[in-house]
Amino acid sequence: MLQHKQIILTLTAAYIAVFPQCVFTQTIGIGLFSLGDMSTWEEQSFVGNTQYQLVEEQGQGQVLKAFSQSAASGMFCEVHIDLTETPYLNWSWKVDNIFNENDEHTREGDDYPVRIFIVASGGIFFWNTKAVNYVWSSNQAVDSQWESAVTRNAMMLALRSGDREAGQWFSEKRNIREDFKALFGEDITEIHAVAIMSDSDNTGQSTTAYYGDIFFTSQ
Repeated sequence: MLQHKQIILTLTAAYIAVFPQCVFTQTIGIGLFSLGDMSTWEEQSFVGNTQYQLVEEQGQGQVLKAFSQSAASGMFCEVHIDLTETPYLNWSWKVDNIFNENDEHTREGDDYPVRIFIVASGGIFFWNTKAVNYVWSSNQAVDSQWESAVTRNAMMLALRSGDREAGQWFSEKRNIREDFKALFGEDITEIHAVAIMSDSDNTGQSTTAYYGDIFFTSQ
């Protein structure tokens, strides 16, 4: 029996050494578009409706396609995520085109072909609600950040920019807790909603974009 236990311990140690992520990484699925699951998502319209639909994308499987023509609506998922356990947000996205000559620092130019934003609720103190928006900017430099043109409680962070990479899929990974700390100077330990939006109501232009699976991980 002792020899049997020793063999198990040895094999376990070897497995952890070779496959550490399989053992320790915790994953929480939020947008499982590849499985055709939209059950936890709801649409909220601001100006008209962006068309969201599941489609097959070559090399990617099933993804969520967004087409916006002078419209602004988003898809929201209410969820409680403990950022002390799973602080990393993972997703993939692609844009077919960006917007022309819009100033994203103004309400008139506040449109993005793709954005994913994370909301930390202020509860009954709604004025304390904060959001980080990860965007594919049409004209701001990569890694630039600025206050939303709509509310002081939302910060924008450009992860991609311009049309040079249009038509290509990119996978992103962000430490949400660290980004909230950097952008708001607060240690936010839990978030309460994830949303995506492709909007074009302010520019009056159109855009087509795609979202892959969205999930949180511990590493």
